[in-house]
Amino acid sequence: MASTPEMEFDYDSDGEISEDPERQAMDYVSRVLSTVTLQDKASRTPHTLPMEVQDEMLHGGLDLKKSPVSGEDGEVKSLLLLLPLELLLHILSYLDARFILCVLPLVCHTLRYIVSEKMTWRVRVQKKIHAKFPIQEQKDFDWPSACIQLEEHTSHWSDNGNREHYSLADGHYASVDAVLLLQGGSLCVTGSRDRNVCLWDLRNLGRDQEKATVKPLGTDKTGTHKGWAWTLAACENRVCSGSWDSTIKIWDIGAEGQMVQDIRGRAAILCLAYLPDILLAGSYDKRVSAYDPRAASPLIKSRKIHSSPVLSIVADDRHIVSGSEDRTLVVFDRRVNAVLQRIQLDNYLFCMSYQSPQLWAGDNHGLVHMYGSHGGTFQHLRTFDVGHESQITGIWHSAGILYTTSTDKTMKVHIPTDPPTTITSQSHNCVVNGVSVAGRTVAAASGGQTLEIWRFPE
Repeated sequence: MASTPEMEFDYDSDGEISEDPERQAMDYVSRVLSTVTLQDKASRTPHTLPMEVQDEMLHGGLDLKKSPVSGEDGEVKSLLLLLPLELLLHILSYLDARFILCVLPLVCHTLRYIVSEKMTWRVRVQKKIHAKFPIQEQKDFDWPSACIQLEEHTSHWSDNGNREHYSLADGHYASVDAVLLLQGGSLCVTGSRDRNVCLWDLRNLGRDQEKATVKPLGTDKTGTHKGWAWTLAACENRVCSGSWDSTIKIWDIGAEGQMVQDIRGRAAILCLAYLPDILLAGSYDKRVSAYDPRAASPLIKSRKIHSSPVLSIVADDRHIVSGSEDRTLVVFDRRVNAVLQRIQLDNYLFCMSYQSPQLWAGDNHGLVHMYGSHGGTFQHLRTFDVGHESQITGIWHSAGILYTTSTDKTMKVHIPTDPPTTITSQSHNCVVNGVSVAGRTVAAASGGQTLEIWRFPE
């Protein structure tokens, strides 16, 4: 069993929080999710930099003027491959990116070489989007995956794109505040103010009029939790749910959603991050707590590192990053067991999405912030206004696509360029509280008591 790096956190003298969790939750939502209008944003200028033309995209390891192949004796192996590489790439631009990546390497060594070259994909992306991408230069950036994600999502979300939409209303009878797709999008977990956590089986959704099956987790007749089910996180087949009742419950999805652990905290659990060796929770009492779910006594350490409730948290094997209502972003270094950075912000970060080295975050004024990690520290790179009129409640990003949801009743889909290029804005009849993406499926949590599902064809 891998050892768990300890966080040298200590309890301070704060007593137990005895306030009624339902009232506490209502006060929190009234304060943190109060509406911010466009007029409030008018005086705020996003800190964006002008787009830079990346001429190096067209200069690199490949000579676009020459044919990439001939035999050792000078004999051309294929008339098609006699063409200059620039023409070959133009021809390939009419083919599906996933087809190019999966099929063409099987044809011949030359096409395998072309497909494996980073410059092939950089040229393809640059010709399609005409903007700085990626925002942060990365030596090991996965250009093929980014290109596939960009092209497929752009195609499916276009005005005539091929996608299916389902509004699932059979699981909850109150606002859905948390959503998480599992197993490539075949399963989904939701948390709601009705105190339930529901497991949705989406595998038969849309097939011969079949519906998604839904199952509340737990056996308590009053609900999965005794307070609002507010946040979710997953690691492999284990899902954890955090609630305003100050508990974290862990469920085994491989065992049909059986509960395997019930962890009692000191205050409402507002955000979670789940890694193989550690479970992290940000709570209403300004603390970040670390647990080892494998241990009989799971609490490792807990420490108050903020002066207001902790709203969002992300982590990897080195960093723990937490955002708070106190308008700070705190970076904790797991290797040295110490706070590495404390970044003061103008607004507070309500949600975050982290794939090293990029951290994307949405704030209470509808702005998107992008941070990059380099040399162990995080640096603020950009702030963008992507068109939301109030709080950003959910954010999800990958190499080639960016999703945001807001209390302005929209979900927006963007290409993560500098600045982000918005592909579509999906309007809803109620606030949208979060988003999750996996495989061909996009899921959003609705304040209108529904789970919204979009699915792309294979």
